[in-house]
Amino acid sequence: MFTILKDFIKNNPKRRPNKPITIEHITLLPMQDIEQTKVSWFGHSTLFLEMEGKRILLDPHFSNYPSPFPLFGGKRFSEVLPIEPKKLPPINIVILSHDHYDHLDYHSIMQHKTSLFCVPLGVGSRLERWGVESKKIREFEWWNQWDFLGIKLACTPASHFSGRSLFDRNKSLWCSWVIAGQQTRVFFSGDGGYGSHFKQIGKKYGPFDLTLMECGQYDERWSTMHMMPEETIQANIDIKGNIMIPIHWGAFSLAFHDWTEPIERVIKAAIKRQVNITTPQIGEAVIAGSTTYPTSTWWRK
Repeated sequence: MFTILKDFIKNNPKRRPNKPITIEHITLLPMQDIEQTKVSWFGHSTLFLEMEGKRILLDPHFSNYPSPFPLFGGKRFSEVLPIEPKKLPPINIVILSHDHYDHLDYHSIMQHKTSLFCVPLGVGSRLERWGVESKKIREFEWWNQWDFLGIKLACTPASHFSGRSLFDRNKSLWCSWVIAGQQTRVFFSGDGGYGSHFKQIGKKYGPFDLTLMECGQYDERWSTMHMMPEETIQANIDIKGNIMIPIHWGAFSLAFHDWTEPIERVIKAAIKRQVNITTPQIGEAVIAGSTTYPTSTWWRK
């Protein structure tokens, strides 16, 4: 804790971009091909997934700050979001990985018309306290799975922790998710350190067409809670992932590394290990099974 406090006081001016980053605005169009799977990244770990005619939100966080304390994490790197949340269409499923403030945001949760919240065990009671109807909440333990509207959802392990205050640490579960349609399989890592659970997930549910893998806000001092970029690549290999989108970066600064370090390191590791990686700009669509994927280095501009 002493070394962390020392680094916090010292600060690193490269933890944030020197100007607001540019994004690509999302224009919602009717889903022409209902068998298609498309994902748009909002920065950090928020993703809008259109899978085989269904619309899914992953860890929606649309606020400007990642915690109740603006000094911790600072303001969002971009001045606007790819689309105003109120302009999003009705969502079939909201999927949450855990209850930390940068993944579970009250204002983001309360402004959507959603049929169903799929959450790890214990998170449902918080949603109920916020006014979400219990009939719209389904809680999962690790390895639970359920079919909903033709989509298979499986709650899978992660090496992390939970809690939003000093008094509720690990009172609820944290997890990763398997989201499998008839044509496409997607893996969402949530937050967590590297471990043997990735091979277990790959053996049970892989291979995956598209993986959404945590890469950012890491430090050797808390590597059991957040993977290092090189471990992210190994985890993707373990779960038998095809195309990987690095997430958990590009919106907030919750660690001491340069804001571009995660993507630079993970690209270098991906090239070395021959892992397919795509680097969409925030808001840019990635279509699973496409012949081409975004590969621009937009953060260098």
